[in-house]
Formats: sequence, structure tokens, C-alpha cells
Amino acid sequence: MKAPSTALLRTFSPLWQNPATSWTARACAQQQPQCANFSSTRSNMARKGRGGEKRDMRITLIRYHLQHPLTPRPLRFSRNRSLRHWTIHRAWRLYQSKLHTARERELERQYNSMASACEALRLIDNHGLTTEERGKLAAEGEPTGGKEMGRLFRIAMRKDGVWDGVPIEYARIQTETPPREGFNEGWTR
Repeated sequence: MKAPSTALLRTFSPLWQNPATSWTARACAQQQPQCANFSSTRSNMARKGRGGEKRDMRITLIRYHLQHPLTPRPLRFSRNRSLRHWTIHRAWRLYQSKLHTARERELERQYNSMASACEALRLIDNHGLTTEERGKLAAEGEPTGGKEMGRLFRIAMRKDGVWDGVPIEYARIQTETPPREGFNEGWTR
């Protein structure tokens, strides 16, 4: 015959109870007040007269619209549907990546073509002769006038009158990095 279990006896009998209960059970049983020397709240919330932390209205509105009862629930896909969604999304991203790479290559080709054209302009003189061609003409005894090199290049690179007729809204400083603060929607005059 099997011996009876003492699990219930251990649970309810003070003789069988373990005196070393966990720290959470002890704290709950004794209801000790917190005796920490610091506060976990931020210091500006503890100041008198502030009335707590000021909330940003934009964040409040975003939370309101995300948790509104008429907002549809987020999609929850089954395993097969999730796999199908991931596959289609990955194929779309690969297609977009190929388009982006093709555009980048085309822009690089155009840039290299313009750079070579500018270099050719920089190396010719007033009459369209390079240094080698002028040397050949000088060797044959023909006079070579106009030795000013790169005049056409300097004219092409001149930036006079770039903004003539362009509205001032388009004449902002060109930057390569985003601003530190985004657009402030709450700004008023």
C-alpha cells in the first residue's frame, strides 16, 4: 500500500512550515514600510506647486487616437499567413533594392560623365587645343595663340545668377544631416 501524501499537512500545519520563507512573502506578511533613503520619482515631480509633470499634448493626442475604440485592432496573422506576408514583403524589398541600385548606378554614370567633361574643359585653351595638340602645332612651326588654359571650365563653373527668379522659400541652406529637433507643430507666431 502506498504511503499517504504529506503535502496538505506541510501546507497548513505550523509544525511542517519552513521558517525561511522568501523575502517577498515575509514583506507581505509583516507589511513593513519602505525605509529607503531615496525617492524613485523624478525631482521635479516632488516639488511643491508644480502639480506633477507637464504632459506633451502631442503625445496625449497620439495615445488617444491609438487607443480609441474605433481604431481597428492590430493584425494578428497565423503562421502560414505570416510566412506569406514575410515572403511578399521580402520580395518587395528586394525589388525596391534593385531599383535603388539601378538609380544609384545611373546617377554615378551621369556624375562620372560630367566629371570627365569638366576635366576636358579644364585641359583645353581658348581655341579648344589641349597641351599635347598645342605642342604638336608648335613643333610643325604653326603659331599657337591663346595659351590661357581652363577658361571654358572657369566660365562653366561660375555661380553668378544661380538664384535669379527662384522663390526665396527654395533658397534654404543645403544640409546633409537631419535637424536635432524635428518640426515643432505647436509653434505659433
